[in-house]
Amino acid sequence: MSAQQRFARAVDGSLQQFLDEREEVLSAISPDAAALVAQVRSLVSGGKRVRSAFVLWGWHAVTAARPEATRTAGTEEDAEWELAVGVAVAMELFHAAALVHDDIIDGSDTRRGRPSMHRALEGVHRDAEWAGDAAAWGRSAAVLVGDLLLNWADDRMIETCRASAHGDAVHDEYRRMREEVTFGQYLDVLEEVAWIRQDPSTLLDRAHTVAIHKSARYSVERPLALGALLAGADAAQLDALSGYGLPVGLAFQMRDDLLGVFGDPEVTGKPAGDDLREGKRTVLVEIARQRLSPGVRTMLDELLGDPELDERQIVILQDAIQGSEAPARLEALIDRAVGQALERLHEGELSRAAVLELERLADTLARRDR
Repeated sequence: MSAQQRFARAVDGSLQQFLDEREEVLSAISPDAAALVAQVRSLVSGGKRVRSAFVLWGWHAVTAARPEATRTAGTEEDAEWELAVGVAVAMELFHAAALVHDDIIDGSDTRRGRPSMHRALEGVHRDAEWAGDAAAWGRSAAVLVGDLLLNWADDRMIETCRASAHGDAVHDEYRRMREEVTFGQYLDVLEEVAWIRQDPSTLLDRAHTVAIHKSARYSVERPLALGALLAGADAAQLDALSGYGLPVGLAFQMRDDLLGVFGDPEVTGKPAGDDLREGKRTVLVEIARQRLSPGVRTMLDELLGDPELDERQIVILQDAIQGSEAPARLEALIDRAVGQALERLHEGELSRAAVLELERLADTLARRDR
């Protein structure tokens, strides 16, 4: 079992223990807590643990690079291993909250091949034959589940930071990340409606801004920084990790944009062309719009964001985007981002093991099919 697998297993165990504790507290208020926590367990049990992996390697990159580091530095035998696990657990709770809220905003029915939280709760309502509108109750309950997850993420992060010599720096970074990703999400939904009144020459830059703040920093750069700060990283180490993290995060999001339009539902767990129905004004879409003829561009603008798009219309939009050569251009941007990231990674005094794993992760995230 690799170090990353062992860390993921430790995060899973700590996450379940945390939920056990919260269920016990909430069950003292009402037995209805058990059903709610069961839904949360189902949500957090899946996923790629991307952010946890970057917390690990950010921490390892610094702690195992110290001149006095022993062979146990950055491993489960390290005294600070549990602190790194704590930071990762907080990130997984925060990510779960973001997924719940994101699926409500986008009206997504599925998540990882299973019903999204609001749809799952809608099903609970319907099966129990409760009063009122099942769909409306599912959305309302899911908003509250997402809020609860945010509270729990904050609690777990504060607990960890209190036990760390570098807790203030870690918590400052966490606060910055929370604000960034929430505002990035706002910019995302803003772009879906405001694009029509913007200067067309700015739309690609605006899509790029959304990609950076909604996803790139949050998925890679900030988790790396959280792990590194936990280990007491210096400015040069943070700069190298940031120089790697932002372009890899962008590559991760650009791959997500491609999968959101062309991904195989059997692999992604999401319906084909989901981003097209949701009206996502991504970098991929804006590159395509710049290269389409006026008539085809108008057709794309009219169809994009229609939640009732049928399979034929999805194929029409896919063909238009493919014909613009935007996917090939995005692939080139992904390759360039990964190359930039790997160059920057070698500019800091980082542990060799972490550098090797971060090189591997960059390629894995940029080439993934889900």
